[in-house]
Amino acid sequence: MAAGSTAMNAIDLSQPVANILRQGTAAAHERAEHSQGAKWLARGELDKEEYVRFLMMLWHIYDAFERALEQHATHPVLAPTHNPGLFARSANIAADISYLLDVPEESWQSHPLHTTLMATPPPALTQYVGRIRELAASPDPSRLLAHAYVRYLGDLSGGQFIRRRIVKAYGLEDGAGVSFYEFRPLGGASAGTGTTMGDLKKIKEWYRNGMNAGVGDSTELKAAILDEAQLAFDYNTALFDVLNPPSTTSSSGSDVEIDSPLHSPVESTPPTPPATDLSHSSPLVKEQPKVVFEASEPPAEERLVSLSSVIALVAALSITHMVLVIGGFTGERGMVKLEAFQQWLNGLFGGNAA
Repeated sequence: MAAGSTAMNAIDLSQPVANILRQGTAAAHERAEHSQGAKWLARGELDKEEYVRFLMMLWHIYDAFERALEQHATHPVLAPTHNPGLFARSANIAADISYLLDVPEESWQSHPLHTTLMATPPPALTQYVGRIRELAASPDPSRLLAHAYVRYLGDLSGGQFIRRRIVKAYGLEDGAGVSFYEFRPLGGASAGTGTTMGDLKKIKEWYRNGMNAGVGDSTELKAAILDEAQLAFDYNTALFDVLNPPSTTSSSGSDVEIDSPLHSPVESTPPTPPATDLSHSSPLVKEQPKVVFEASEPPAEERLVSLSSVIALVAALSITHMVLVIGGFTGERGMVKLEAFQQWLNGLFGGNAA
C-alpha cells in the first residue's frame, strides 16, 4: 500500500524491527488523533450500549488472532513474544461484556445486541477478521506479529488512559467491567489495579525485545511486518468509523490526544460545517444589500454627557481665572501653587480638564 511504501522508503531497515515499527507508524499515531470514534472512546462519551458493541467487535478480532497465535506458537518469528498468560485479551473482553450487560458470561453472545451486530456485521469487522484468518492459513504466518503489536502495545499504552475514562463514565468500581485493560506484572500471579506504569513499561520492553529476536536481521521480513502494521492500523480506524455518535457529548468539547491505543494511518474526513443562516428565514430569501457605512445621530445620553463636559470645562476656566486674580498666583511661587491647583482640578473632573 502507498502509506507503507512511503514509510519504508524513509526508514533504515537495518534497525531492529521494534524501532522500525515505532518510526514507521509515528505519522499514523498522529493521524489517529483526528479519528472521531477514537475521541469519543477516549473521552468516555460513547453510550454504554455502544461501548459494549465496540467490545463485541474487539472480542471477535482478539479471538481470531489469539487463536492464530496459538496455532503458530512455535513459529520462530512468533514464539519469542508468545505469552498467552500475559497478553490474552479475549477472555477478559468476554468477562467485561457480561458484566456490563449483567448477563452470565456463557450467554452474552445470544444477547440481542450481539445477534443484531452479527446479523449484518460491519465490513470493517469482517475484513479485519478475514485478514487474520488468511494469515493464519498461509504458509508464512509471520505477519501476524504486526497485528499483535498494534493491539497489545496499544492496550498497554493508550488503553490505560481509556480505562480510567471508562471507569468514570459508567460508574464502575473495583476493576469490574475493565479487565480488558488490566495486565499482570511480568512473572506476577494475577492482574489488577496494583500493576504500575513501571510494570507495564517492562512488559512493553520485553515484547519489543522478543520481536527483535524473532524477526532478526532480515530486511525483507521487517518491510513485510511494517507493511502489515500499516494495514492493521487501517482496520482499526475502520472500526472507529462505524461507531455511533454519543447521545450526549462532553461539555468541555476539547480534543483528547490518545497515547496510541489504535494508531491509524487513515485520516477521517472532517465533517462539513453547517452553513450559517444569518437571515433566520428561507434560503430562497433574496440577499439584502450590504451596508458599508451608516451614520446616525448619537443617542440622547451621549449628547447629555457632551453638554455636561462643556459646562464642566467652562466652570473650571472660570474658577482658574478667579483664583489667579484673587489668590495672587504670580511669579515662581505662583507657578508652584498653580501646578498643585491644576492637579486638584484634574482629579475633581476625572482628568477631563486640561
